[in-house]
Amino acid sequence: MSPTPPARRLRPRLPRTAFTQVLLMQLTIATGVAVLATGLFLAPLSKQLDQEAMRRALAIAQTTAQDPGIAEGVLTTPPSVNGPVQQEAERIRKATGAEYIVVMDKGGFRWSHTTPSEIGGHVTTSPREALDGKEVMQIDSGTLGRSARGKVPLYDSGHRIIGAVSVGIAYDSVRAHLLSTIPVLFAYAGGALAAGALAAWLISRRVQRQTRDLAFSDISALLAEREAMLHGIREGVVALDRGGRVRLLNDEARRLLGIGDEAVGRTPDEALGDGRTTDVLAGRVTGTDLLTVRGQRVLVANRMPTDDGGAVATLRDRTELEQLGRELDSTRGLIDALRAQDHEHANRMHTLLGLLELEMYEDAVEFVGEVVGDHRVTAEQVTEKIQDPLLAALLVGKATVAAERGVALWVSDRTRLPDRLIDPRGLVTVVGNLVDNALDAVAGTPHARVEVELRTEDRAVVLSVRDTGPGIPAEHRELAFTEGWSTKKPPAHGKRGIGLPLVRRLAERQGGSASVGEADGGGAQFTVVLPEALTEPEPEPVLGPAEEEAR
Repeated sequence: MSPTPPARRLRPRLPRTAFTQVLLMQLTIATGVAVLATGLFLAPLSKQLDQEAMRRALAIAQTTAQDPGIAEGVLTTPPSVNGPVQQEAERIRKATGAEYIVVMDKGGFRWSHTTPSEIGGHVTTSPREALDGKEVMQIDSGTLGRSARGKVPLYDSGHRIIGAVSVGIAYDSVRAHLLSTIPVLFAYAGGALAAGALAAWLISRRVQRQTRDLAFSDISALLAEREAMLHGIREGVVALDRGGRVRLLNDEARRLLGIGDEAVGRTPDEALGDGRTTDVLAGRVTGTDLLTVRGQRVLVANRMPTDDGGAVATLRDRTELEQLGRELDSTRGLIDALRAQDHEHANRMHTLLGLLELEMYEDAVEFVGEVVGDHRVTAEQVTEKIQDPLLAALLVGKATVAAERGVALWVSDRTRLPDRLIDPRGLVTVVGNLVDNALDAVAGTPHARVEVELRTEDRAVVLSVRDTGPGIPAEHRELAFTEGWSTKKPPAHGKRGIGLPLVRRLAERQGGSASVGEADGGGAQFTVVLPEALTEPEPEPVLGPAEEEAR
């Protein structure tokens, strides 16, 4: 048989919800504070009542000692129940409500007492300090029990000490006064506790609403999961508070936006500067899947308001997808061009076959030479003016595509570009975007023409792309460089309005500029200036006499 499992120890289960835990904690704190405050108030109150009782006893003793009949009676009469000292002391005791008034001589023998049989007897407590001329206040016990006492010296008319006066206030009356204040004190403490409990309940209800009645352990788990999720996903997340300030940035948002922790607590305008990305994050531009350019990155942004008046914006990196889309567009263009070339090639082959069948061999040779020469001349013209291989290859390819689309792509005679580019890929991106836009603008128009001019000024490169299309109205020329703005239909892979903003960002990153105006004869002219695009030219080697002569 299996052993009997040990009995499980029963432990009290604490409430799980934050509302209950906060309420219990606040009630415990309020109760503890009320009890502590009551105790702290009672301790000095008891001492204060003792002090007041002793001061009252001392005042009665001083008044009694000032009575000239008391001092005269002590000097002239013996101590007795019916003596003047006893009679006067009893009169003062009854008038003041003291427990006793004892008048004694220098030997410590009583001349008055509440109990007549004690008259003439010796006092039970030492009157030495009073007989030495000091006034004494104390709580002490005597023949009548515990009392608050005051003792003063008794002087004759010559201001000589002839005895002392001791007055007592019953301590039970002091304690009764203290006890009588406790219910009132507890009533005030109970009222304060009730007000504290109500405040605790209201605060706990607010906490309950804000925490959605979750337990602290659940909140802690949610925070841990949130941190793991925010720093693990491949989307940028930017949280803004109700004042429009950045409250949270995950790692991907820092990478995409190029900012760090210093942006937390600042508005998007302060953290990012002017631009469409700032407008999207700040909510000045609304919509879904908004395109924006940050640096060299193409981003897709979405912004969602939150219940507390803030907002959460998500950012997706669309740079690679946009490049793939453009490559897809280029590939489709090349496919269309190849399809057209295939038809043209078939026509040329048929023509060549006909010439051969007709035995017109010289005409066939001339025809083939013209076809091959056209392509060779175009390539030679481009490479003669543009010495950078990447840019020359791009323009040769674009010329072929343009020819198949019925557009004349011409490289200006003023074009001169040495092979000293610092960032040839960046210039290829700029030229490719501008030429593609120009080809799209003039396609299908009569006498379509696109002209590319690249010239240098010291280390600067000035690029101009002119077309014979409809152009861009003056009021829309700045909008042309805004993300998402385009006059063309979006392609199959996504949205337009990215190429020109990317061109301007690439130019501005090198300290240059990008602008658009009207070309001579109509159409649009895009001009890009890159001030530091070329490396310094290499110095010519110094030739010796022999080398100079051989040269």
